[in-house]
Amino acid sequence: MLFYDAVNPAPNPRRVRIYLAEKGLSVPTEILSIIKGEHKSEAFRAVNPLGQIPALQLDDGSVITESVSICRFFEAMHPDPPMFGVGPKGVADVDMWTRRIEMRLMVPLGMVWAHTHPFTARVVKPQYTEFGESQRPRVLTAMAEFDRALQGREWLDGKGYSMADIVLLTTIDFARFVGISMPVELETLRDWHDNASARPSAQA
Repeated sequence: MLFYDAVNPAPNPRRVRIYLAEKGLSVPTEILSIIKGEHKSEAFRAVNPLGQIPALQLDDGSVITESVSICRFFEAMHPDPPMFGVGPKGVADVDMWTRRIEMRLMVPLGMVWAHTHPFTARVVKPQYTEFGESQRPRVLTAMAEFDRALQGREWLDGKGYSMADIVLLTTIDFARFVGISMPVELETLRDWHDNASARPSAQA
């Protein structure tokens, strides 16, 4: 088994690292440099034709890509402590929040990143800067939605720290790297972020 990783600020491989830290799991790892374009090399495209990190190559040579899918693989083998919810309703809740983060927050954030950031100008041609800038308000709107959702609860699903919190933490931190910080008035979201960031796994 080999986990293909990349250093911060890449949010998707960080999701897997945080998850593994929460589980207390250690996996053989190869770190690729996004800056050097190692994830687009012929060698890595033989592992993941999309040229995206993370990827998990199993001992039989098969490969799992997509960060949440990789974590689900480990969850099936190591169910305790549960990170994807407990019981039908609990699993559905974690899945619901994870999808909301990815669709309502990460999608517009990805457009800001792709079309306005100098780093992506090397690969996104042409960059539609006006379109990218138009997505910033959508990112802030989504942050406000999560601020309201967290009121009266410690973690997103209302039960315990889960994969949904990992996805939200890595997305919020990536937004700051892109240049979109949490508005100061979103006190509940900021408190949640402080608590999530204080967990040892957040340093993974």
